[in-house]
Amino acid sequence: MSKKKPPKSSTTKEFLKSAIVVIGASILVRSTVVQAYHVTSGSMEDTILTGDFVIADKLTYGTQVPDRLPFFETKVPSFRMPGFSDPQPGELVIIESPEDDSKDLFKRCIAVSGQTIEIRNKGIYVDGKPFENPPGVKNTDPRVLPARFIARDNYAPYKVPENHIFVVGDNRDNSYDSRYFGPISLDNIKARPRLILFSRDVIHPLWELTRSIRWGRFGFLP
Repeated sequence: MSKKKPPKSSTTKEFLKSAIVVIGASILVRSTVVQAYHVTSGSMEDTILTGDFVIADKLTYGTQVPDRLPFFETKVPSFRMPGFSDPQPGELVIIESPEDDSKDLFKRCIAVSGQTIEIRNKGIYVDGKPFENPPGVKNTDPRVLPARFIARDNYAPYKVPENHIFVVGDNRDNSYDSRYFGPISLDNIKARPRLILFSRDVIHPLWELTRSIRWGRFGFLP
């Protein structure tokens, strides 16, 4: 005795239900747990390079949920999910650009609220003490520019306000950061970079993929 096949309409409904569940779960994970980011700027060289694909966690610092609809990049009504801690000096952060909320920026937290930052001839001081640069930080321009022209190399003592952090890029002479746009609100912090999942040197064309892959860059970030 042969079994009756389920009606096509029933099969379609089950497929749609499963698809909705999968899509919903993907959006939830992307909005609240982890997200992959493609790096398109060299402002964090040599810690994070153009062409890196970075996995970042959204639980540590908290984030806006859902922030944006995946694939559509459209802002939607949201709330801020609290994190386990605030960024500390030396930690990497992904922030929403204070000038363009469609852009995400990779930076390093240098100082937190209540601390005083000062830059003297490219050297960064926090509360009067030299900031210890992690591996990967670099200066590429030997010139030291006076503060009256640009804040890059000399920055008057500044106390970071409450619920804000001060961020800079590891590529110190080629980074647009708090030296120019000021401190970042904790509400603008989106995630903490954790590991490089994949890395490709973008100077090579896509059809030379095996040649362009930077195998030695896969792994956890400092």
